[in-house]
Amino acid sequence: MSEYLDILLTVGLWSSALRIATPLVFGTLGALICERAGVLNLGIEGIMTFGAMIGWLTVFFGADLWTGVMVAALCGMAFGLLHSGLAVVLGLSQHVAGLGITLFASSISYYIFRLAVPVQGTPPTVEPFQPWPVPGLSDIPFLGPTLFTQTPLTYLAIVLVLVVAWTMNRTPLGLAIRMTGENPHAAEAQGLDPILIRIGAVCAGSAMMAVGGAYLTLAAFSSFFPTMVQGRGWVCIALVVFSMWRPMRALLGAMLFALFDAYQLRLQTVAGKAVPYQLFLMLPYILSIVALVAMSRRARVPRALMKPYRRGER
Repeated sequence: MSEYLDILLTVGLWSSALRIATPLVFGTLGALICERAGVLNLGIEGIMTFGAMIGWLTVFFGADLWTGVMVAALCGMAFGLLHSGLAVVLGLSQHVAGLGITLFASSISYYIFRLAVPVQGTPPTVEPFQPWPVPGLSDIPFLGPTLFTQTPLTYLAIVLVLVVAWTMNRTPLGLAIRMTGENPHAAEAQGLDPILIRIGAVCAGSAMMAVGGAYLTLAAFSSFFPTMVQGRGWVCIALVVFSMWRPMRALLGAMLFALFDAYQLRLQTVAGKAVPYQLFLMLPYILSIVALVAMSRRARVPRALMKPYRRGER
């Protein structure tokens, strides 16, 4: 039993959890912004897949890593524009439009990848982002190696949590987004354009989702394969509910899921063949479902979420 408890006190576990949480933070923030404006974006899984592919492909063909991240964000915005055109401007079902985006983006990702990169026995790789120790802070016992020896994209994810939280709660822009998600007609009465606000929120959120996908190929791994997102987009949708649509709680939820995931990987090594590894793979999802059920009872959903807005209607 002491072996299982000792794992919880290792720097490697917490450092790994932060790395695993990074794409979830990007995706959850993106979904949170969309839903705060009243739009459910189920295209997240496909957008993350396309972001992973196009970011990697950009670097593979000679661009630097940050250019790859930028291209992924721009492509994410393009998918967000497509989704908002269907779900916001035309007022179509947000569920159907989002799932359509996921299927389209995932399929075209694999298609473009196979056109650009010939089939090989070993997947080609790029040089990914390297850990960037923060001078002085990285020397702090336990905390330093855990928090301050991460890649630049992990630091960016943490900064984005603070920026989104401040924007949503302290700025007129955040108030406009929240008002549009609660009562777009009230926003219209204040001289705002709910359609433009929703389009902007979906495009910004989709850009963050794509950056989360790009993290997988440009920091966590160094190559692309079509199934690498592995349901992280759906986990992000659940984490938005877990966080009660609050950015700081989104970070907490992402870390909680990532901690479960990192822990089960180490449990497989300790337990050996005594327990089927599939049970360990299930662990983070089971615990996340339990936590989601417990938190969702108190969650207050934006009142205009998934409700199409048509100018002039009441």
